[in-house]
Amino acid sequence: MPVRLNITIDEDVHQRLKRELPAKGISRFINDAVRARLRPSREVLDEAYKAAARERWRQFEAREWESTDTEGWPE
Repeated sequence: MPVRLNITIDEDVHQRLKRELPAKGISRFINDAVRARLRPSREVLDEAYKAAARERWRQFEAREWESTDTEGWPE
């Protein structure tokens, strides 16, 4: 559910947002930019790891690397 938020940004940034985005697109752009900079929550990461574990090509790669010789590698 969207929440109204009052923020302060530099005037030149605001002018550029108004110039480059549609009138109703600024909030979405800011939301997406902030979301991209925040660390994902543990729940989101857990779901992503579970989804990746189900991908067949990843399972194939994991099996291929099981036989890697690590003798002499630092621990």
